[in-house]
Amino acid sequence: MQIPIKQAIERVPGGMMVVPLAFGALLATFAPDTPKFFGSFTGALFSGALTILAVFYVCMGASIDVRATPYILKKGGALFGVKIAVAILLGILFGHWLGEAPIGSGLFAGLSTLAVVAAMNDTNGGLYMALMGQYGEPRDVGAYSIMSLESGPFLTMVTLGVAGLSAFPWPTLVGSILPLLFGMLLGNLDREMRTFLSRAVPVMIPFFAFALGSGLDLAKVWQAGLLGLGLGLAVVVLTGIPLFLADRATGGTGVAGVAAASTAGNAAAVPAIVAAANPAYSEAAAHATILVAAAVIVTTVLVPLATAWTARLVGARPAPAPAE
Repeated sequence: MQIPIKQAIERVPGGMMVVPLAFGALLATFAPDTPKFFGSFTGALFSGALTILAVFYVCMGASIDVRATPYILKKGGALFGVKIAVAILLGILFGHWLGEAPIGSGLFAGLSTLAVVAAMNDTNGGLYMALMGQYGEPRDVGAYSIMSLESGPFLTMVTLGVAGLSAFPWPTLVGSILPLLFGMLLGNLDREMRTFLSRAVPVMIPFFAFALGSGLDLAKVWQAGLLGLGLGLAVVVLTGIPLFLADRATGGTGVAGVAAASTAGNAAAVPAIVAAANPAYSEAAAHATILVAAAVIVTTVLVPLATAWTARLVGARPAPAPAE
């Protein structure tokens, strides 16, 4: 007898990230002593998010091929640059308004500069490649090899520093990107290592998601309702429009730009890593994790719809009339 567990999880938008995270949060809320009770390896699963993420970024780095074609460099570089530029601009605006702390009360309680920057910075690669496989060209799929440099906390830390908030010591900044660079080195020196390590990328996601969820209190999750929806919608609109224009400017139809206007599942891990590196963000991290996880779900639902609509729009334009 077989139970389609994987298929059921994947029916949920961002399921491999969201479902384990929710399971960990349920245990943390209703059985908070579980890690202490079992201890050993079981207890380590609840607290090992940073260690698992370190391995995840090594494997992610191995999947990046530095020998990209000029088109991939141009397309991926343009989308990468625009996504980061939007995050920096919003980081500066929200940093001036909020600083490092989250909003303490009211409709926007829990919103922070950290949440906004983490949600804007990182594109959902699996979603982008799937959409480009349907609506784009194979070389548009390859553009994600450049965009995958967004993965991890490094660019979020840099953005927060550019925004004038609490800076990070240079060893911390370098340490946040070393696993990714080490993986890139391994994967580009040896194709077999790239194949071997790349296979582990999707496997790691539910494990670090569970560990992250085990640090969340569901009593606070309700606060992410409309606010999480709004953050996800903001990601699609505020990054989607400039990404569409950047794609058009580099010779594309604009579809690839819209397909990149999402939040990656592993972005939900960034607030905890940032807080571990700089305690000034500790207060914001728990709320930010919930909000970014909500943005992952919202963008996973909205971006395919927006991409399909854009593809119909650009494909429906009439051809120019023949000259008389």
